[in-house]
Amino acid sequence: MINGRRSVMDGSEEKFTVSTDYWTKLDDGKIRCDVCPRACKLNEGQRGMCFVRKREGDEVVLTTYGRSSGFCIDPIEKKPLNHYLPGTPVLSFGTAGCNLACKFCQNHDISKSREIHTLADQAAPQTLARAADELGCRSVAFTYNDPVIFMEYAMDVADACRERGIKAVAVSAGYINDAPRREFYDHMDAVNIDLKAFTQDFYKRLAVGDLQPVLDTLEYLEAETDVWYEITNLIIPGENDEPEELESMAEWVVEHLGVDVPIHFSAFHPDYKMKDTPRTPASTLKRARQIALDAGLRYAYVGNIHDIDGDSTYCHECGERIIERDWYELGEWNLDARGCCEFCGTPCAGVFEEESPGDWGRERQPVQLARYRDAG
Repeated sequence: MINGRRSVMDGSEEKFTVSTDYWTKLDDGKIRCDVCPRACKLNEGQRGMCFVRKREGDEVVLTTYGRSSGFCIDPIEKKPLNHYLPGTPVLSFGTAGCNLACKFCQNHDISKSREIHTLADQAAPQTLARAADELGCRSVAFTYNDPVIFMEYAMDVADACRERGIKAVAVSAGYINDAPRREFYDHMDAVNIDLKAFTQDFYKRLAVGDLQPVLDTLEYLEAETDVWYEITNLIIPGENDEPEELESMAEWVVEHLGVDVPIHFSAFHPDYKMKDTPRTPASTLKRARQIALDAGLRYAYVGNIHDIDGDSTYCHECGERIIERDWYELGEWNLDARGCCEFCGTPCAGVFEEESPGDWGRERQPVQLARYRDAG
């Protein structure tokens, strides 16, 4: 038993199904999946919208436990997390499927996949933890597609990593119900939440979901956990780029989450079902960042464009640059061992465990896990 779940993944790592906890048997004979607000009602053999959770008999199973679309080492800044263990490498992977249906998905080849052969690699939780340890990674990230849909696998990997002193990072849209939310984030150390927009209309039309559950996740993270979290907002021209919406979002973050939550405004590029929509102008991202700062947020960034000023961290008290970033590479570093500004002594919000940051840089390194499986 793993956390109350029956794992059938054996030592050869060739079986990929586990039973799950969050489902309800309905009066009409269907079973409702209770992981996310989508509440898929399943007959025998049916899969939920996420594709990876399936009814088998009188339970719901996760069909992709232990399988991945591939593994690689990224800089932690790529998640993006600018205030969490800066400069360190993170072993990153995803699976297949998603519980939202974003027409603008930038990872649609993974998140929208309905093909098991997409999952070309495999690893038990202990194998992943061993690989991260031996590769010198400070953390493991569940990313590329949303880990809430493979939460059992992600939580077991997180537990195996914690035994080795390695942190667990989730990159998620935050679209999850209350009970699984509490269990999932109890296993995480840091998270980036993708707040796709600040209107229900956008979520309904372009993500086939709802805004409120995402806001609920953010409020839960702030009020009831010690998880470090940052927010990403992908700005799409003509859809969620109006100054009034950006101002409302920033004001909500200040009021409900506080002034120390970093927010990343990221550039859209034409993809998936929105290939006719133009790229986000750099000026739009810079304007969004300034709106956030004017609303009172202390840390606002631009992403997917080259802008050292917009991607660097400044002391909110004296205005000096304390962390310089050039894409994912760190430059000037003006924090002391306590994580305080060296110019005026004001603390910078974040998780800074070392006197100096890591030096991984912008490299992205694919990883083959066969040697770590063979290590036993």
